[in-house]
Amino acid sequence: MLSKKLLEAINHHINYELYSEYIYLAMAAYCDAQDLSGCANFFKVQVEEERFHAMKFYDYVVQMDGRVTLGHIAEPRNEYGSILEVFKEALKHEQLVTRRIYDLADIASDEREHATMSFLKWFIDEQVEEENTISTIVKRLERIGEDSTALYMLDAELAQRVFTPPVNA
Repeated sequence: MLSKKLLEAINHHINYELYSEYIYLAMAAYCDAQDLSGCANFFKVQVEEERFHAMKFYDYVVQMDGRVTLGHIAEPRNEYGSILEVFKEALKHEQLVTRRIYDLADIASDEREHATMSFLKWFIDEQVEEENTISTIVKRLERIGEDSTALYMLDAELAQRVFTPPVNA
């Protein structure tokens, strides 16, 4: 059974994962409005990943005989100055998610919730991948600069991304 403090923190995080889904959907809409459907696809896959993460936490709470409670989801940012800005904001968001997961791990450690510490290891590893993926795209967009041909090549590459639920989750 989860401690009260940890249950409350995980419930807040479930809500934050759903907020992340909402942020990435808004980013996809911005990209679609810029006629960059590959970039939009990238964020639509992120939407699916965030939903998967939220449900993984949800299922864990239920498995631990806890009660999932949901809260308000804030309106996401809808406008950006460029595609580079969108991806930079996505990277900042993933860095924030990483910090939030570290906070959960700290609470689990303080509360001696060993099962939760084990559960969170998957998310810690996942965040390394998430940050690296988006950081790589940011670096590529910075190198691309105003080269529209290179941007469309990257867009075509991002159009190939698909969501595949992890088998080790």
